[in-house]
Amino acid sequence: MNQLIDLAGASGARYRYSPLDENRFLPPAGANYVIAELTEDGPKVVYAGETDNLASQTWRSDLEKARKKYSDATVLTRLNVTRAVRDAELADLIEHYHPPLNG
Repeated sequence: MNQLIDLAGASGARYRYSPLDENRFLPPAGANYVIAELTEDGPKVVYAGETDNLASQTWRSDLEKARKKYSDATVLTRLNVTRAVRDAELADLIEHYHPPLNG
């Protein structure tokens, strides 16, 4: 899966995400992630999160919860080293998409 997916934030900023191949080596780097259903009309974001270490797979429990309601959900990631950048991007995406699983 080499397809890149652009997601817009409420600010108008665009963020480029990549589908996560769950079977590949994951870098131990900070990242934002969204869980979405990929449709012909574009991604339907159902959850947005961030992690200090993508390799730790803390996103996996969020994906399992999402797939109970959205069976075709997949994880999209974007590496961001600094927490401040991740937090700002996450807030921007949540404000724009209002993901139902973010509560």
